[in-house]
Amino acid sequence: MKKSILYILVITGSFCLPACKKFLNIQPIDKLTGNNFYRSKEDVVANIYDLSRLFFGKINETHFIGATGEYRSGEVMHEAQSDLGPAREYVEVLGRNDLLGLINGNPPWNFYNFYKITNWTGYYQVVQGANILISKLDEGIPGVSAAEKNQFKGEAAFIRSLAYFFMVRLYGDVPYYTDAFHSTSLPRENMVSVLNKCIADLKTYKDNMPWTYSDPALKGVRASRGSIIALMMNMNMWNAGFDKTNANKYYQETVDLGQELIKSNAYRLLPIAEWATVIKGRSDESLFEFYRSVNYGDANSNIAPIGDMFLHYPYKRPEYTHRISFAYFRGEYMQKLYPGTADKRATIWFNEDIYADNGKFMMLKFAQNAFATGEEDSNPDNTFMIFRYAGEILLCAEAMAELGQDNEAIALVNKVRDRAEASQYSGSGGQDLKDFIFLERSRELMGEGHHYFDLVRTRRILSSEWSYNVLTLDKFNRGAWTWPISSDALTNNPFMTLNAYWVNGGN
Repeated sequence: MKKSILYILVITGSFCLPACKKFLNIQPIDKLTGNNFYRSKEDVVANIYDLSRLFFGKINETHFIGATGEYRSGEVMHEAQSDLGPAREYVEVLGRNDLLGLINGNPPWNFYNFYKITNWTGYYQVVQGANILISKLDEGIPGVSAAEKNQFKGEAAFIRSLAYFFMVRLYGDVPYYTDAFHSTSLPRENMVSVLNKCIADLKTYKDNMPWTYSDPALKGVRASRGSIIALMMNMNMWNAGFDKTNANKYYQETVDLGQELIKSNAYRLLPIAEWATVIKGRSDESLFEFYRSVNYGDANSNIAPIGDMFLHYPYKRPEYTHRISFAYFRGEYMQKLYPGTADKRATIWFNEDIYADNGKFMMLKFAQNAFATGEEDSNPDNTFMIFRYAGEILLCAEAMAELGQDNEAIALVNKVRDRAEASQYSGSGGQDLKDFIFLERSRELMGEGHHYFDLVRTRRILSSEWSYNVLTLDKFNRGAWTWPISSDALTNNPFMTLNAYWVNGGN
């Protein structure tokens, strides 16, 4: 009787999920793998939200976006005079690519839990959950129509492939499987092969998905056709960087997908004056996000949001411990991004000390995300943006430029610059255009966790023109761009290997 009541409560509660009420914090009854759970459409919806909760847990357990996607190329410095200044030096440790020093020993930043990035178990829990859900949908669930079944399978396939994409960018080669209740040991599979399998998988579901949702509470929160296209574009561009023989095939697929996305008219770039709406989430620009709001009592870890590092009073309180920011982007780097030409992002996303080169610097791009009580040590409600329309427009432009479609690429770049009320690109094509698009992605997506991965996949990480932390070709080929993999991965798996670069001391 107690178990039946509990199921009823969960199913009833799932009707509130589309409104995002704590859906990323709901604890599953039995990890949603029991045969008795999948009895209705509401069970399926609850499971989809639970998979998002599991995924978000990996991002929320540490300062993930900054540590993995922003700091490792050395543009960010810590402010020694800030509150707990020595604990903020980790940004420079990352900037030297000293990941072993970051996570070993007893550094003053241990409370950031960076070692958790090396453990891929959470991602595989998402994969396994998605596999089981697809299997159960194929068996048949009462109350789920054929159209709903295809959409739900598409959502599960999206979150599964997103987990593989995150793991590939972090660890390189990873084990790949899609069968439910998988238990046998597997070796790591070549990452290009893994992403190609994900792309082929997503193609079977893409056209069954809605472009977006009429319910504004679901925009960007639930996977859509736009979400799947964005993921496929990013996977293709990653593979283009590592499978040079077939690069043009990946570029063309990215262009085709990008044009499909744009022609749908399902998404739009909001005016730059409405940026607060974009970064708070669930806007017409969002393709996929982990939505958070203090209005629903959502609990972010206070170490997770990247904006925390680049704000000070009056955006953070109390004043006596927040007179300067914990970290800042080098003034030289900011000059490269914003060399003085017209661009409203420079004034809306930053304070007047954009080139300060010290703790007076502030990145206001995420400042609209509030702290629950006005105090810095409370949990801020930052929405974590994964894919955004502007980013995919620029990714399509990048692929066009690689294929020599310069005029088309310039037109797309200028769509993003027009929204920023920035001067249009009027230069030449070829390498100049490719470099400009790279810088435009660096400007537009700053703090959203794409910069380091763009450096890696384009191999600009090998050049001092683009990175303060240059990797040699030898180090790059040996996986210096990856993260170490926790030794827990070796447990009961005789086929498993760790990343040799880090096993050998990170040199």
